[in-house]
Amino acid sequence: MIIKEDFGKTNEGISVDIYTLKNKQGSELKVTNYGAIVVSLKVADLKGNFDDIVLGYDNLNNYLQKNPYFGSVVGRYGNRIGNGTFVLDGVSYSLATNDGENHLHGGIKGFDKVVWTAKDTSSSDGPAVEFSYLSKDGEEDYPGNLLVTMVYTLTHDNSFKIDYLATTDKATIVNLTHHSYFNLAGHGSGSILDHEIMINADKFTPIGEGLIPTGELRDVSGTPFDLREPTTISKWLNTDDSQLQFGFGYDHNWVLNNYDGSQRLAATLYERTTGRFMEVLTTEPGIQFYCGNFLDGTITGKENKIYKYRSAVALETQHFPDSPNKENFPSVVLRPGEKYHQTTIYKFSIR
Repeated sequence: MIIKEDFGKTNEGISVDIYTLKNKQGSELKVTNYGAIVVSLKVADLKGNFDDIVLGYDNLNNYLQKNPYFGSVVGRYGNRIGNGTFVLDGVSYSLATNDGENHLHGGIKGFDKVVWTAKDTSSSDGPAVEFSYLSKDGEEDYPGNLLVTMVYTLTHDNSFKIDYLATTDKATIVNLTHHSYFNLAGHGSGSILDHEIMINADKFTPIGEGLIPTGELRDVSGTPFDLREPTTISKWLNTDDSQLQFGFGYDHNWVLNNYDGSQRLAATLYERTTGRFMEVLTTEPGIQFYCGNFLDGTITGKENKIYKYRSAVALETQHFPDSPNKENFPSVVLRPGEKYHQTTIYKFSIR
């Protein structure tokens, strides 16, 4: 079932809608065509109580004023590009440097700040909304007219599934991801340090100051980044480790095992008191684990809940940060006649 309602207007006067999707298990997903943002996601705990497990706002105006990518689609290039520059086919491109000296999450007006065209594409799998957007040649200084289509499905087996598709008329770079902030105990319920995380990766991409990867693929063995077995987030967080210092905690990309473009398990997240268990499956080669290091209690979200330090986790499936400048990283180049396609699934259950 899908319910469409008015969600207000942008500063330019463009009408925005919000869509409520409900599946057969009683889970509920609210999404808006502004930024293709996930506004809320309610799933059951072990007692059958439904809580909203993603951070966000109750109204459009707050998203327009200050949104640290709560629930957003991120593009044209998710994560960071060093110095905001890259070279493609011998042509140098300069992008906005909106994160210190670096380019972050698509620039000043990335895909999280545009109004998408939406339509109901529900099927026997569950209620679904298709979002589409044409990013024109030169938008945020990226080359090529990029046509992006995404389908958000709340499946009847209790998964939030995102299918991404993009085509271009000129060689360009593409790296799309989803940026929900999860707290499986409920948004605004406090720290996520007791959540248990597992990341299916033998290596990660270490960073320097500014959070740009060095280009190395480093073995996680014997480091705080060995999360191959379920580990409490707080376990290694205060370790005297230069990588944790550079990232102000966990804010790194892991190199997922067995990358071949097929769907596989990337990570899990578990909250013991509610029993909520989330699996992240993806066709992408990497995942960014961020543990809310920049949340500082200055944001009041839904239901007047204050979002405090390390009160949420982001698990962003992706190609690696700064890939256009790292020849040894999987390519993010998309050319005319090719199709960018990836699928990421957030699957919920009780343990």
